[in-house]
Formats: sequence, structure tokens, C-alpha cells
Amino acid sequence: MGCCQSLFFRGTHPENGHQHNQNPPLNHSPPSSAAVPAGAGIVPTFSEFLYSDLKAATNNFSSDFIVSESGEKAPNLVYKGRLQNQRWIAVKKFTKMAWPDPKQFAEEAWGVGKLRHPRLANLIGYCCDGDERLLVAEYMPNDTLAKHLFHWENQTIEWAMRLRVALYIAEAIDYCSTEGHPLYHDLNAYRVLFDEDGDPRLSCFGLMKNSRDGKSVSTNLAYTPPEYLRNGNHFSRVVIFIHLLIVMSRS
Repeated sequence: MGCCQSLFFRGTHPENGHQHNQNPPLNHSPPSSAAVPAGAGIVPTFSEFLYSDLKAATNNFSSDFIVSESGEKAPNLVYKGRLQNQRWIAVKKFTKMAWPDPKQFAEEAWGVGKLRHPRLANLIGYCCDGDERLLVAEYMPNDTLAKHLFHWENQTIEWAMRLRVALYIAEAIDYCSTEGHPLYHDLNAYRVLFDEDGDPRLSCFGLMKNSRDGKSVSTNLAYTPPEYLRNGNHFSRVVIFIHLLIVMSRS
């Protein structure tokens, strides 16, 4: 389906400084060889990470490594990092005491960590150390849908790519729902990431609440469907409604 190729992505992988044009067809397959760039290819088995390893990977959680900041209602940060095996990762750092019970946090993380799908930025680990609560996921080097929609006005996304985003994220949501994770917390354009091939993926971070008592749905009324505002019902169609609104933004 060559119509879904796009000239939009000329991303820069964190491992090198040169630009590249990745325009895979919609039905392309990822490389099967184990010799793939760090952060790509085979997804590692979900596991517990040492805080010291994540601290080293993110250069002591340097502000230079921050790739995403949430709002005041959910003040947590996402950092990029590089492990000793050269794999690039994304690390979500929760606020102190967001999850007071380490067992509860670990159980939630393991539940999401079982999911594996090519349309997800898969969760590969977690960390509970004292009051620290962190999630570790595959790193997506080509930024978020939000940046492409709202921050690069002179480089709009072609409709072919918007359709690809709609299809791929719908596939991710359908998979999560089938696997027992029908709720996606605060779905927005910042949750849609682009991998090294320029393909959209849904962040697994949104499958866990920002805190033990956090809300399960978007607090952004612009992305809230009418039936939820009326009676609070939350179904899969609510998530689809939100994600289609995101794709249609700035058309």
C-alpha cells in the first residue's frame, strides 16, 4: 500500500547525527536478525531494573535527557536513556509517593509488561527502589504526533500518514482491549510516538495510571465524547473517538 508512504519523516536516530529518510510501505516487516540498532528489533523480556542502572542510563536523570513533560495534574517526566548494552530506552519517572505500595505498582507494571505488539512502544521493565517508581519502555526516536501536528507548522503531515496513524493506533487499541486492557489513560497526541522507521506506535505508558488513585480517562474535555460527559460510560468507542479527533487535528 504505497499510498501510505510519506516524505514527512527525515528523523535523526540518537545513535548518530545524520539524517535519514525512512519511508517503509504500510505492510513492511521489521528485520528478523538479532543484529539490529539499539532500541529496535527484538523486544526484551519484561524485567525489573536497578535504579542505579537507570540513573546511569539517563546521566543522573539530566534535564538534557527529558523527552516529555506532563502537566500540573500529572507531574511526571519521561527521559531517554542508554543502557550498558547500548540499547536506547524511555524511562517514565513518577512523582514521590504516586504509588505508595511497591507491590501494587509492580503488579500493575507486570500486567502491562506482558503486552507485546508491533503497534506499541512496548513496556520492557520497571523499578521500585524506596519511594522511586519508574517504568521502562522501548525508545521511539522520531518524536510525537503532537510535535508533528502542532509545532512544525511549515511541515504538515500528509493525509496518507494521518490514515496510517489512524489504522496503526486502532490496531494497538484493539489489541490492548483484547488482552484485557480496554482503558487507556489520557489518550492524546503526545501518546502517539514514531519509531526508527517512521511508523506510529501507541505508548504503553498510557496503560498505567499516573498514580494509584489516578483517573482512568482523559481530563481534556476537547477529547471527551458526548456520551461520557452525559453519563460517564467508558467503552472502547470512547477511545476510538478520542484518537480520531487527534488524527484530524490541524487538518
